[in-house]
Amino acid sequence: MPSFNARSGEIYFEQRGARANPPALLIHGVGCQLVEWPDTLVDALVGAGYRAILFDHRDVGFSYEVKADVPSTEDLFSALSDPSSIQPPYTLGDMANDVIDLLDHLGQSGAHIIGCSMGGMIAQLCAIEHPDRVFTLTSLMSTTSNPALPKPSDDVIAAMAMSLQATNGGDSAVASIHAANTHAGPYYPSSEHGIARFIESAHVRAYRPAGSARQMAAILTAPDRSELLRDLSMPVLAVHGEEDPLIDPCASKNIIDNVLDGHLEIIPKLGHDLSEPILHQLVGMIIQHTKSIEILR
Repeated sequence: MPSFNARSGEIYFEQRGARANPPALLIHGVGCQLVEWPDTLVDALVGAGYRAILFDHRDVGFSYEVKADVPSTEDLFSALSDPSSIQPPYTLGDMANDVIDLLDHLGQSGAHIIGCSMGGMIAQLCAIEHPDRVFTLTSLMSTTSNPALPKPSDDVIAAMAMSLQATNGGDSAVASIHAANTHAGPYYPSSEHGIARFIESAHVRAYRPAGSARQMAAILTAPDRSELLRDLSMPVLAVHGEEDPLIDPCASKNIIDNVLDGHLEIIPKLGHDLSEPILHQLVGMIIQHTKSIEILR
């Protein structure tokens, strides 16, 4: 299996497309494995002349397990209102270091970075801490962690809590599918069109609930990145679903309001998901964005 030793542990990754093609590195959301990227999206990037790089975050999939306490659901709820109430086993910045270590392992000077949800937060930190390694930044349904932004509704939080509280793989898959459908909004049920289609097979591949909880702790304790984004000079694209109940679309506007070269796209009917009916539109936005600059490799 393709893996490498990052500074913190072994990270599993895969690549698709010709090795000579410009790299597009995809960073997924909390608890998600690389098999939960839709083939439609990845294949379209490869077909457009990119080399897609996908990986399992630390603590999920085939990557290494962090030996640390697991935050309880009560701890995570407490952190929603008071981030200082818990100490995460690792930070989003640590997870961004895994991304940079992967680029180093592959001998890449940089890449087009595409981050989804938590992955968008990590992508921002890659751009902030290592701007020379990020050719373009694409943020999908993500946020700056600005505490002034709207919070999710109670039913959305409850659905996520159920998925974190499940005690076995079968229950967790059912709860995770319910959460994904809740997050997807009213137009594109995730179990028919979105990442919920991949949850059962992902649980069979690697069931790692403790990792999801530790990653959630990293998200909830992350400081606001808004002001740090103002120094970025690379092109930034933020895409958000108009019907996202988990992260309000104004969060992507907050990203673009704080960068020098930014563009915002709001997709009607889309919730917090990678829904099949909009993927060709989404990939078109990403490709137009990434091809806006010439890369010297």
